[in-house]
Amino acid sequence: MSDSSSSNTLDPAPFIAIDGLSKSYGVISVLQEVVLRVSQREVVSIIGPSGSGKTTLLRCLALLEKPCHGAITMEGRVISDATNNADVRRAAARVRPDIGMVFQHFNLWPHMTVLQNITEAPVLVRKRARAEAADIAMALLEKVGLADKRDAYPARLSGGQQQRVAIARALAMMPKLMLFDEATSALDPELRHEVLQVMRQLASDGMTMLVVTHEMGFARNVSSRIVFMDGGRIVEDSPPETFFAAPRTERASRFLCQLQN
Repeated sequence: MSDSSSSNTLDPAPFIAIDGLSKSYGVISVLQEVVLRVSQREVVSIIGPSGSGKTTLLRCLALLEKPCHGAITMEGRVISDATNNADVRRAAARVRPDIGMVFQHFNLWPHMTVLQNITEAPVLVRKRARAEAADIAMALLEKVGLADKRDAYPARLSGGQQQRVAIARALAMMPKLMLFDEATSALDPELRHEVLQVMRQLASDGMTMLVVTHEMGFARNVSSRIVFMDGGRIVEDSPPETFFAAPRTERASRFLCQLQN
């Protein structure tokens, strides 16, 4: 069982509640009885070795994967569980636009300009007028420092620029929750810095974020909490100052020592 005995576990009305979440692919168990609470405005960094279940946990939260056991609740409503319950399906459909996800690879539509990439979903899903969606997109491009790239196609952008467009595209849906899955791991150090700056600003603005990352500087300096996973379980859930200075588990200590070598 996880060492997630933080005060968040006792929060009577968490923004996100994950209870007993398990996920398997055939005989391969990827998540095992994960329990997690996330309050609004928290930035939770999820770290751990490869294959520990971090990405699968995020994909379950993004409603891209269905759990085999357990449930995910958002704002008091079950949005995902192992059943095919019609109420849960309807709840998932309602909240799906409120969950933004940024992937390791940018997944921009290559045949669309930057502006078109950002405005398409708000127009089709949120039913915004195209002019309103364009105004929102331009404000977001200003925010991520790419207003001059509005008419460029993704192939003409650097990796860091493409990832910043991907973040702007997710934000254009006005999400309540942002999920980042190794958003900087495909970038070289200079481009990585560009993306991390945008993520830091989002955290400063109060966005609720779950971030799967190997960026220990971000995890240490920006996160509200560190969730350390291994073997499909949450092994440790601690404030960053506790986790990095005095991890509670031997497994987390070994992981941190390997990073320093």
